[in-house]
Amino acid sequence: MEDGATFRELLAYTDAETERWHAWLRDQPAEVLQVRIGEGSRATVRDLIGHVFAAELRYAQRLLGQPATAYEELEMGSLDALWRIHAEARRALRAYLDAMPASERDRQMTFNTRTLGTLSATAHKMAVHVFLHGIRHWAQIATALRQAGHPQPWEHDWLLSDAV
Repeated sequence: MEDGATFRELLAYTDAETERWHAWLRDQPAEVLQVRIGEGSRATVRDLIGHVFAAELRYAQRLLGQPATAYEELEMGSLDALWRIHAEARRALRAYLDAMPASERDRQMTFNTRTLGTLSATAHKMAVHVFLHGIRHWAQIATALRQAGHPQPWEHDWLLSDAV
């Protein structure tokens, strides 16, 4: 028996959860994306979704040894534009997981971030971060939307997921 969830299980869970969000958001009034959630570049639900998807894409590109797309180059003005970023990120993440050798766990990577400067981490830690980062921010989005009167009609918990 292996310890913990596999990357494939996390991928299945987060894919299913993200597609539930997409379907639900398509059925909501456009102003739901403008619900306030924070400050600065992550002030609205739309901003935070864009941040999640941009991070997914940029980390997947780094894992593949590709240059990270500049944040400013990403179109985030509509729900469809946001999900195009997500689709591109997931294609890159799947490509990485399909080619990932066992030795990848310990590969040390150094990279520049938008807000934290230069960081170093193993490829394994970066891959884990892709999943946990999104899960954490989607929980913030769910909470902010419920508080603003927009509850979601499904449970978000791993325990209740059909994906695993």
